[in-house]
Amino acid sequence: MADPSTYRPATGSIPTRPGVYRFRDEHGRVIYVGKAKNLRQRLSNYFQDLAVLHERTRRMVTTAASVEWTVVGTEVEALTLEYTWIKEFDPRFNVKFRDDKSYPYLVLTMGEKVPRVQITRRPRTKSDRVFGPYPQVGAIRETLDLMLRVFPVRSCSAGVYRRAERSGRPCLLGFIGKCAAPCVGDISEAEHRRLAEQFADFMAGNTATYTRRIEKEMREAAAAMDYERAAGLRDDLQALTTVMEKNSVVLSDATDADLVGFAQDELEASVQVFHVRGGRIRGQRGWTAEILDTSTAADLIERALTTLYTEGAAPKEVLVPVLPTHRDQVLELIGRPVDLRIPQRGEKKDLLATVTDNALEALRLHRLKRTGDITARTKALEDLGEALELAEPPLRIECFDISHSHGTNVVGSQVVFEDGLPKKSEYRRYSVSGDAARDDTASMYDVITRRLKHHLDPPEKTEEESRRFAYPPSLILVDGGAPQVAAAQRAFDELGITDIALAGIAKRLEEIWVPGDEYPVILPRTSEALFLVQRLRDEAHRFAITYHRSKRGRAMQASALDGIPGLGPARRRSLLDRFVTVSAIRSASEEELQQVDGIGPALAAQILTALRSEEAPETDAASASATDDDSLGVTVDMATGEILDT
Repeated sequence: MADPSTYRPATGSIPTRPGVYRFRDEHGRVIYVGKAKNLRQRLSNYFQDLAVLHERTRRMVTTAASVEWTVVGTEVEALTLEYTWIKEFDPRFNVKFRDDKSYPYLVLTMGEKVPRVQITRRPRTKSDRVFGPYPQVGAIRETLDLMLRVFPVRSCSAGVYRRAERSGRPCLLGFIGKCAAPCVGDISEAEHRRLAEQFADFMAGNTATYTRRIEKEMREAAAAMDYERAAGLRDDLQALTTVMEKNSVVLSDATDADLVGFAQDELEASVQVFHVRGGRIRGQRGWTAEILDTSTAADLIERALTTLYTEGAAPKEVLVPVLPTHRDQVLELIGRPVDLRIPQRGEKKDLLATVTDNALEALRLHRLKRTGDITARTKALEDLGEALELAEPPLRIECFDISHSHGTNVVGSQVVFEDGLPKKSEYRRYSVSGDAARDDTASMYDVITRRLKHHLDPPEKTEEESRRFAYPPSLILVDGGAPQVAAAQRAFDELGITDIALAGIAKRLEEIWVPGDEYPVILPRTSEALFLVQRLRDEAHRFAITYHRSKRGRAMQASALDGIPGLGPARRRSLLDRFVTVSAIRSASEEELQQVDGIGPALAAQILTALRSEEAPETDAASASATDDDSLGVTVDMATGEILDT
């Protein structure tokens, strides 16, 4: 526990201008971010007598080891910078609304030459038409499937679209009538754009125009005895009716509004948002947050609105139970005229009460779930600390595992648990080669050495990346028995690490091995500590296996283009984009190869010489076993979706 007086800045050195401040702990990790209209006045409040500070504030200032600040021009800039830093540093003492990235949107990319409809959770551009968010991705997928029947807008990726253009054949959606196939000219780009605009118009609430038109066409087809077309139009009408029924009318005046419900107790807060567009509830989202500072209801509403509208556009009305602390700053941050108010009467007040009831229910369920989780996690950490004779429970645990196939494609994994929960943003993978790959103990020694060196001397990355990985664990677990633990301990001894505990978990009897002990520690079979250690071990094993399979698949997908001097990944990709298969490249002339960007006469001749010299039965068989897709030579990391190589 630190004494705040040891790092208190001189009062005269603190500016009196607006700004944002950061408290850091002894390891340099940001633990709290705040904003202030007057930095000197605000920071002075943190360095009062500890007895008069709020309990949560006292915990924060005694955990911190330093404070720094950044001066900005206006209070709105301070609000924006505070939000950005909370998202970037994830400080443990700040109120952080969870799940703000977990909701899908339906997006029409109207800024593209050929608009595309897609379901996404990623940030969107200003030219996009956005609908949502939706509470469940399954619901929006069903809606999209129904809408494509009536408005067959392109929904394929850019790669699929270009491939269809080159081949002159539409994809499966084009064949089954759920895409108008602009890629092959079945519809002009102008007509396709009008179709996308109609799609957006219907989703925005202008439904009657299209249902009346389809109903009229259906009756005309039936009168003309074109029963097949009439049946198709009937099905289209039923599809649109189903989409409309998914959004019941709640407001009679076709209002576009966001209604923010709020509930809190002394420890936690819950926020629920109903997105009403055209009088219908188009989406719902909810957040929960621990209250680790002295935030009031108005402060929490301000944080919720900042979170909501920093990344998305606001409607004409925003209805809240409590006005935010700095209402004018929030309106300036939104950047457009918005009626931000508390409804006093009528159906809007009633609907806000319903939203608030949802927030109360979400808080109740979260409290019940969290109570059980905290009880189990706290007991697990306490039991594990006692079993390993640690001075305090291990709040941060890192677990390591090695994976390989008969000594090939050796990889290591590192998973991180904080407060008994996985922190996936800090997982790491290691590729092991050379002498370090000769057996499991050598590989474990290599991986642990690299991890500890990274802790002692972080590489030149962004400050937060370095700090995050350099942040020391309370306990390092290795997957294995006494030999693996001894190898890890050798790395500790060579680097002089004495402030981190070390243990290993053997799979046979689930025993815990501690360096230097002749006999393992046996945890009770029903122990919460054993369950936690097993979760760590299984997660490290899963993460290692995922990387190993990716690396092994990468090795198996070696292309005939690999190893040709002067032909790097970018040029290989350009060749395959142009010719699709290796056999097509082999059959091409030098002049045709030179039409690809980056390939000159000398390289073209070298490519053909290399490919034609390797043309043999076994090469042909290997080529024949690869489809057009396989011959692209693209390897994807299944854990991250990242393209590893081509």
